[in-house]
Amino acid sequence: MNTKSQLENALKEAMRSRDDVHKRTVRMALSAIKLAEIEKGGALDETALLAILQKEVKLRRETIVDAQRANRPDLVAESEAEISVLEGYLPQAFSPEELETLARQVIAELGVISPREMGQVIKALRPRVQGRATGDQVSQAVRKLLQ
Repeated sequence: MNTKSQLENALKEAMRSRDDVHKRTVRMALSAIKLAEIEKGGALDETALLAILQKEVKLRRETIVDAQRANRPDLVAESEAEISVLEGYLPQAFSPEELETLARQVIAELGVISPREMGQVIKALRPRVQGRATGDQVSQAVRKLLQ
């Protein structure tokens, strides 16, 4: 079962159980997926679905930072609850050590030795970590190994 089907089933279950946080969060995620499908003009593959969910998590994290600056603990708690719901549909994230190991493999495969070739490594590494690491994490791991 793909992620979109899981989200649709989770929405139905949240409606039955009257779980407002889960219902609201899943609806927002499905809305973002539907918008992306309309923009693309067709169904999205699993990688694209996971990217959308990661983007939604990132937006919630940014909301937490803004809410903390505005001294709004209610918004912080709400966003944290939404993040925990969304993370339930994402695959287990790579640990820094796992990401570094994978980056070492890609660097060895490409024979890269210079920090100037960092873009090649990131380009080759991104499809392998899709949904399990953010672009920032990939970039930091590669930069650390090439310096």
